[in-house]
Amino acid sequence: MGDQDRDVDCTYAARGVWLVKVPKYIASRWSKAPPMSEAGRLRITKGGANSKSDIRFTLSDECVNMKDPADKSAIPKEHRFVISNIANQNLAVFSQNKVVEDGTEHSSGKVYLEGHVVQKGECRPMGDDRYMQLKRQIFVKASQPVRQVKQLDRIVQNYKPVADHKHNLEFEQKKKAEGKKAREDKDKVLDMLFSAFEKHQYYNIKDLEKITRQPVPYLKEILKEICNYNAKNPHKNMWELKPEYRHYKEQEAKQ
Repeated sequence: MGDQDRDVDCTYAARGVWLVKVPKYIASRWSKAPPMSEAGRLRITKGGANSKSDIRFTLSDECVNMKDPADKSAIPKEHRFVISNIANQNLAVFSQNKVVEDGTEHSSGKVYLEGHVVQKGECRPMGDDRYMQLKRQIFVKASQPVRQVKQLDRIVQNYKPVADHKHNLEFEQKKKAEGKKAREDKDKVLDMLFSAFEKHQYYNIKDLEKITRQPVPYLKEILKEICNYNAKNPHKNMWELKPEYRHYKEQEAKQ
């Protein structure tokens, strides 16, 4: 940002402006009104020596009758300004240009002083029929439930939510069944191991676990009694029967 952008344009610094808080429905209509359209008319009736001035604001027919699909409620037309004291307050109004580039709106950086605040107040609706109708619509809208029951004229094809899928359930059941393997009698496990080693000389622990369906710690206790564990190649990490438990000849084993 250059030095020129950081400078504030004070051309209208001496201009007096009013700072007025307006209801949301007025701000909404003004934001959607076309450019250079009439916002409304202000009527000031000066009071006596000991009374305040009466300030009335009449919203323009263009804003009152504006068709807004998002808000179809009728809004009040007559309002009054309630002025508050701004003694010892230095208020000013600033503006900044906006430019649109590539569909994005952002500030250009140039700041303007539009004037200093000489009056501060609040715009309040008069208690007429339009205002009462607006409040009634607000209460009705607020009392409506966020979720409403709607009757459908046709069946909607939709899948009902399930706690878990079938294949996940089968996997979990299998996992639980394997995790809760009961210890068989030691003699029965020995019979299964000897029967297995009659078919093959070497087994890894996973294969023996599947054959015996025993917990691995319990299975290893029994294997250490009757088997040797090979820690080197060519049969690394595999179990074989100790020589005293072998029923086959060494020559057959080598073949």
